[in-house]
Parts: sequence; C-alpha cells; structure tokens
Amino acid sequence: MFNPYYVDIVVFLIIYILLGLGLNLITGYAGQVSLGHAAFFGIGAYSSAILSTKADLNPWLAILLAILITFVISAILGLPSLRVREDFLAITTLGMGLIIQSFFKNANITGGAYGIDMIPTPSLFGMKLENVSYLIFLLIVLLIGIYAVRKMTQSRIGRAWMVIREDDIVAQSMGINTTYYKVLVFAIGGAYAGAAGALFAHKVSYISSDSFGFSISATILSMVVIGGLGSIRGTLFGVGVLYLLPEMFRLFQFTFIDMKYLDMYKMMLYGLLMVVMMRYRPNGIFGKNNTKKVLFKSPRKKKPEKGGEYVA
Repeated sequence: MFNPYYVDIVVFLIIYILLGLGLNLITGYAGQVSLGHAAFFGIGAYSSAILSTKADLNPWLAILLAILITFVISAILGLPSLRVREDFLAITTLGMGLIIQSFFKNANITGGAYGIDMIPTPSLFGMKLENVSYLIFLLIVLLIGIYAVRKMTQSRIGRAWMVIREDDIVAQSMGINTTYYKVLVFAIGGAYAGAAGALFAHKVSYISSDSFGFSISATILSMVVIGGLGSIRGTLFGVGVLYLLPEMFRLFQFTFIDMKYLDMYKMMLYGLLMVVMMRYRPNGIFGKNNTKKVLFKSPRKKKPEKGGEYVA
C-alpha cells in the first residue's frame, strides 16, 4: 500500500526532528551553543548496536539502555559549559565531537572503520517492526518527545534555562543553580539525540563513524536556527523544510542539477540560508525577537530657568 522509499523518507525525517528537539533544548532554550550534537547521536547508535549484537540483549532493552547511557555521557560532556561560554563553548563542543568520532573510527568495540552490521530490528508480538509499522512506532515516540519538551519548557526548569540563556550572572543572582541546569540540559538534549541514534541504528541495521561527523551537527544546527531558536514549531518547520528539500530534487530529477553533487549543493544552500537568516531574522522564522520592554520611563527634564531650578 505504501512505497517503502516514501516511508523511509518520513522515518528519517522523524529521526532528524528528534535530533533537532534535543539541540533546540541545548541551544534554543538554554543558550548553550553546541557544534558536537552528532556525537550524542553516535553514542546512542553505537550503544544500542553493541548491546544488541555483542551482548545479545533484546533490541527494546538495548534502545532504553542506549538512551540512559547517552544521558549520563552527555551530562559529563556538558561539564565544560560551566567554564566556557558562547564562541569558546562552540569550539569546545566541536572538538569533543571530533574526538568521539575518531574513537568510533578506531576503537575495536565499535568495529573500527568497518562499523557494526547485522543490527537486529525490534519486534512486537512476534512481528518485526518494518516499514509502516516502524513508522507508526516512531510517530508515537515523536509525539511523546514533543509533549515532554513542551512540559519541560513551560515548567520551572524551562524558565530557569531561559534566564540562563539571557544572562548567567543574573540567573545566579536570582538563586538559580546554573551548574545543575546547564548539565541537565546537556543530559536531556543528549538523551534525545541518543534515542534518535538508537532508532537510526535499528532502522538501517548498519552504522559506521561516517554517519556521525561534523556535517550532521552543522546540518541539525542549521535546521534549528532557521526554524527558530526556542520554538518547537520552529524545529518542526526547519527540519521538515531543509530535510525534504533535497529529497524533492531526487524525486523530480531536475536537469539543471547534477545529482552526484547534491550533498555539496545541500550544504551550500544551508549556508546561504544561514547567512540570510542571520541578517534579517537572527532568531529564526518562528523564534521570538529579543525586544526589551521599558517598564519605567524616566521623567524628561526641562531646561532650568534663570533661578537654577527645574520646572516640573
């Protein structure tokens, strides 16, 4: 009934949306710029793949443990955010992402450059989740993920993240434990990426270090920024448009585009859109503009008369 190619497009779109939701928590709501989000994606994928292939665990249990492992590791990797910020934090996360990708490529437990194959597909009541059934499962996961983000951002935790995003010092003066909330946002954002990685691994049944490079981090960051920082709608819009746009070129086979260089064209397009958005709408299409309201207007003083007194 459904073309498997179209089903796979939607499946990978959902996986990218989960990645975007996690990064939007870190960068959009808490203001911690991360250029190594693909590292969390890879940790979740490799953890679930190793547990299900080498430890012979049930795929469902492997996915849950992969999310937990990514949560813990992301919290540890989030510790540098306590000492550095803004551009320095971006460079730090970039370096951590490259180190972790190098570990994936050279460690024996990850299969080195060959990667890991034969990753089992989850099954439910004896039926393997493939194609449409896997898509339905991912839709349920996505709805739960969106609901969780919405509840968190509207709670005390979300308000604390937004104060930290505006000014660390102000947050500390208000009694907010910035250390706790910064580590927490990296852990939760990483857990979202870990869930996406585990679901990705069990979908494709083969992973390698090339799937978790810097280009993935840059792509997800572009999607989140263009859609709108600190906005769930922005994440859905940004990921949806920028992920589906290259697929449209594959579907309709435009003659003026050489399909061999589609990935290069895609990155050029993302870069151009980023430049345009930074110029005209820095917080993205659905992002809120940082407009400060003047609560109290100071009375305008009139020029003093000859007696030296101000006239009210």
